[in-house]
Amino acid sequence: MPPSSNAWICAAGVVVLVIGLVAARRELRAAAGLDKLVAAARVLFAAPLAAFGVEHLALGRVIIGAVPVWMPVRLFWVYFVGVALIAAAFSLALGIRVRSTATLLAIMFLLFVLMIHVPNAVAQVHDRIIWNVAFRDLSFGAGALALVGSLGSGSGIRESGDRAENALVWIGRVIVAAVLMVYGVEQILYPQFAPGVPLSKLTPPWVPGPHVWALLTGLVCIGGGVAILIRRYCRTGATAVGLVMTLLTLFLYLPILLSSSGAAAVLEGANYVWDTLLYAGAVLLVAMGAPRESRNDRVAYAGSASTIDSAR
Repeated sequence: MPPSSNAWICAAGVVVLVIGLVAARRELRAAAGLDKLVAAARVLFAAPLAAFGVEHLALGRVIIGAVPVWMPVRLFWVYFVGVALIAAAFSLALGIRVRSTATLLAIMFLLFVLMIHVPNAVAQVHDRIIWNVAFRDLSFGAGALALVGSLGSGSGIRESGDRAENALVWIGRVIVAAVLMVYGVEQILYPQFAPGVPLSKLTPPWVPGPHVWALLTGLVCIGGGVAILIRRYCRTGATAVGLVMTLLTLFLYLPILLSSSGAAAVLEGANYVWDTLLYAGAVLLVAMGAPRESRNDRVAYAGSASTIDSAR
């Protein structure tokens, strides 16, 4: 693969991240403390979509191997998904037709799970990595589903503090919570692997106390999952997990990417960066749809709704 492909993949994610943060500046100013992270949820979810979209376009003949063999014109679908991911990234980052975009993303990730990951997992039922990839994409779809629910039937974000919970938000948070608890247990059982989404990458030797970080991440995932299941504590639990995943992106996976050499290693590093950030965004989208815990939270949240309304 040409090294320039990796540059374009990373550049796409960074560009959308910057554009999204600028577009969300009113929401970020209105939020306080860790609520700023929740206010940035759409942007954190959007930026990796752009990176993966460009990856589909640049490395289509590699990614085609993941497309089921029974599908016609398989390369077309790789490029189609790439374009769709890029369009979705800009839609979410700019706050344009967010509800429609999130709905289509939820459907897309569900199709990935049903058409690609479930058959692979059934064929290799004892391979935990394949199952974890399926759970990861299911969580991405669940985060998008929670975003759809938080937007309600109109264009603005629901102020859900005292209302009956939207069914889509409930489905999204239950899925995310269940996956988090599974991931947390795996972090504890397999502490030699890099924390975050538990895949096959070993923690680099330069990380001090890797087993300690794995244990702490596992406990946060389990505790966060339990908290998300309890509606009253959902926002706090999801925000805590989202914060941990964001910090892992910045202080573990980004250094891994920057220290990588060779096109293949750089691509792997980039995938881990954007993958972990996308997971952080998905969990934070669940926090966005959770009840407010104070009147100040509701005021800040209403500010984010007005921003989306004006963008639409």
